[in-house]
Amino acid sequence: MASATEDPVLERYFKGHKAAITSLDLSPNGKQLATASWDTFLMLWNFKPHARAYRYVGHKDVVTSVQFSPHGNLLASASRDRTVRLWIPDKRGKFSEFKAHTAPVRSVDFSADGQFLATASEDKSIKVWSMYRQRFLYSLYRHTHWVRCAKFSPDGRLIVSCSEDKTIKIWDTTNKQCVNNFSDSVGFANFVDFNPSGTCIASAGSDQTVKVWDVRVNKLLQHYQVHSGGVNCISFHPSGNYLITASSDGTLKILDLLEGRLIYTLQGHTGPVFTVSFSKGGELFASGGADTQVLLWRTNFDELHCKGLTKRNLKRLHFDSPPHLLDIYPRTPHPHEEKVETVEINPKLEVIDLQISTPPVMDILSFDSTTTTETSGRTLPDKGEEACGYFLNPSLMSPECSPTTTKKKTEDMSDLPCESQRSIPLAVTDALEHIMEQLNVLTQTVSILEQRLTLTEDKLKDCLENQQKLFSAVQQKS
Repeated sequence: MASATEDPVLERYFKGHKAAITSLDLSPNGKQLATASWDTFLMLWNFKPHARAYRYVGHKDVVTSVQFSPHGNLLASASRDRTVRLWIPDKRGKFSEFKAHTAPVRSVDFSADGQFLATASEDKSIKVWSMYRQRFLYSLYRHTHWVRCAKFSPDGRLIVSCSEDKTIKIWDTTNKQCVNNFSDSVGFANFVDFNPSGTCIASAGSDQTVKVWDVRVNKLLQHYQVHSGGVNCISFHPSGNYLITASSDGTLKILDLLEGRLIYTLQGHTGPVFTVSFSKGGELFASGGADTQVLLWRTNFDELHCKGLTKRNLKRLHFDSPPHLLDIYPRTPHPHEEKVETVEINPKLEVIDLQISTPPVMDILSFDSTTTTETSGRTLPDKGEEACGYFLNPSLMSPECSPTTTKKKTEDMSDLPCESQRSIPLAVTDALEHIMEQLNVLTQTVSILEQRLTLTEDKLKDCLENQQKLFSAVQQKS
């Protein structure tokens, strides 16, 4: 068992959201944290002391998922308003908007090279988008109920999805076919993801279980029953040796996959925990839930081996690679029984002088958007479908080349902000967006009227010239 000095430690609280946290992601450089919430906002937190936080205003319903692009220069978000949006993670916030799903969107996921985005929706489909062309590519239809999550494999050749139809499906991105199917008669998976080497998938079950499957031999490897509530989210440590889980029972748990046992129970949240994620290097992880708080933890364990294992995993990102020693988990289903050596950590009891971050918040309003919808042409992109400016190829460009957007003043947020303290109420935001849309319509109408007036003037001028010629001709004849 790990010594006390290697146990995870809660470092900071972040407070600013006004409703439950639904999703979060740490930036690739480990310096920022993006969060999504029931309050319809995205927030971007900077880890520097006294740095301001950005709140992105635009979605019209619950934001269900958020993720940084692999280069860290874009944020993708999904919402119950049926849209997917791309944001620049700074004070500009300019976004591109995708509209193709016909029901709430539940998850977004970038491919490892940043060229594709997968979205899962309650319309029973998974859709894949090209980030280079900013256009819809194809849909995956086989689920018979709401799709809750869809994730790319590390090499981008597969997609795993989970649905309320109680199945987990593996899709081949080359031929767009479902190549594997795992079903469960008890509950459905809330969340699913590949391990860093791409050989296994783990699922977070509504039936309080966590399962690990080997996708090469289609076999259940491990089956954990450590929570007393539904499991809402999971995240693999970059080494692939550990899995962290978030549950409605109010706890986070860290599983040692090589030993097949629970090693840590973390009790920092009040109420259900909906989301958890390791940083790209594995030294940090963050969690969020119904208590509206975001908790940032330092991992501490396995630090010495993490970098070497991560490099080794990067060399084994091909699905047909031979099994490696680190991929060999117990080869039979592993019903887990909680052991007495499990370490329980309750930072509210053990940490007194904890740093609580309530930074000034800047609201970022983005009215100037590029909208992409699903079209019938699913082969080569049309020229008209290419987005202009920064979003032509966001995964390959630096974040310094985008126009600024409307900004609102910063304001200090108290621990429990009341409705009157909100920088811009949602109703006002909707009204402003409606006004902007109407102004755009008016501008176009005026432009059309000007063109018609110019044509009329030209025709009138021609008529007058013709009349003058006729009058001159008549005078000459007479």
